[in-house]
Amino acid sequence: MLNFENTEIAFRQKGDGELKQAYRLFKLMNNGILANLAPRLIEPALRLGLPITSLVKKTLYKQFCGGETIEECEESIRQLDKGYVGAILDYSVEGAIGENSYSFTADEIIKTIRHAKNDRRIPFAVFKPSGVVRFKLLEKVSSGKPLSNAEQVEYFKAKGRINNICKTAYDLEVPVMFDAEESWIQKGADAIALDMMRLYNRDQAIVYNTYQLYRNNKLASLQSDLFLAEREGFILGAKLVRGAYLEKERARAEREKLPSPIYNTKEDTDKAFNEALVFCVENLKDLAFIAGTHNEASCMILTELMKKHNLPEDHPNIYFAQLLGMSDNLSFNLAFHGYNVVKYVPYGPVKSVLPYLFRRAEENKAITGQMGRELTLLSKEKKRRGI
Repeated sequence: MLNFENTEIAFRQKGDGELKQAYRLFKLMNNGILANLAPRLIEPALRLGLPITSLVKKTLYKQFCGGETIEECEESIRQLDKGYVGAILDYSVEGAIGENSYSFTADEIIKTIRHAKNDRRIPFAVFKPSGVVRFKLLEKVSSGKPLSNAEQVEYFKAKGRINNICKTAYDLEVPVMFDAEESWIQKGADAIALDMMRLYNRDQAIVYNTYQLYRNNKLASLQSDLFLAEREGFILGAKLVRGAYLEKERARAEREKLPSPIYNTKEDTDKAFNEALVFCVENLKDLAFIAGTHNEASCMILTELMKKHNLPEDHPNIYFAQLLGMSDNLSFNLAFHGYNVVKYVPYGPVKSVLPYLFRRAEENKAITGQMGRELTLLSKEKKRRGI
């Protein structure tokens, strides 16, 4: 029976030393030390040229990233494959601006697609639209305001970069995902994603867009996009997540005196996410989806839905996804029982990946002083091994 408490399967890939190191790191994070102090201390120290890069690389970076280059990710990919889990190479550099930076990022994403074509262990590619399009430009497009002549030229070039990414994915038959963005630029990203699906999702799901179900209109958006796909004759590619910018979204809504785009309670978000799972499973004829979740209940609900509809565990239109270094109890136990599972493998220069790492530390803080789920599972496995 599928059991997410099975730590022997969850941590089979880790030696005793690696297990102890992960335990120490999560203990720091769940005490709030890394999450609270890291952004305030590490970034200024790097700006001052203090030699702390090696410390970051041995701790947060080692747990949550594959390496600085595609080639350096090989060890993480190999370890995941030993547990029947696929990898998604995720170029996680954030904050770069300028046409040269956007072109460089687009070229790097295309490299990941080409790399995946020749490696069965890497079933998807991914990119963040704001990594290849200027944030403020996406914001203006999303607002519906008219673009200046210069902005129209810039937008044309930006869409060309995205089309080049998606066409490469189509030509090489490597599905590619649009990652989610903040709500005030998401509308523009959504429009481009749908345009790419119209072009490249005629026979199979090559392009996937991300639906953040903590937003109170995204279940309806998923449903209307499927209606559009059925009407226009393309396959909808959907990645379902709860959401990544909760505090930022609520703060902006309050500051701008706007209604919050986020559900008021976690229960409402959970309900929307699980309803989206039901909707997707019931519409697999015209839809392929990825359940990107670290929530055990939602993972179990999806497995039960698949059984209810007599779907094989390895149905090609259904994947589970988690992040490298987190929720190994979900990833490896699901994969052990035959389900399609992938993990994001972030990579890039240490300094450039820090914003991503700080979010991982923030996500793993303890709630009201209790040990986090990761720490609990690591403790259980340490006891099982007697170390």
